[in-house]
Amino acid sequence: MELIDHKDLKEELFESEEGKEEYDNLNVIYEIKKQIIRYRIENDLTQKELADKIGTRQSAISRLENDDYNPSVEFLNKVAKALDKKLEIKFK
Repeated sequence: MELIDHKDLKEELFESEEGKEEYDNLNVIYEIKKQIIRYRIENDLTQKELADKIGTRQSAISRLENDDYNPSVEFLNKVAKALDKKLEIKFK
């Protein structure tokens, strides 16, 4: 089995317009997840503590941060408020 590195995989994926679009869609979600993790750590909160603040289970925060999970705007807004942030969604 031949191994392919990230750069080559990305180039192959970007050969099609559909591949570029899917990458861009996923990138938005990953950026949101990275911000949530960063703000949670900056606020010195565990996943459980953040979950308690918004009235959900730790497993929901774990899925949000780790899995291929597409959260609702309502859920993201709850997370933002718990992290003393404001959720903004923009179209460009």
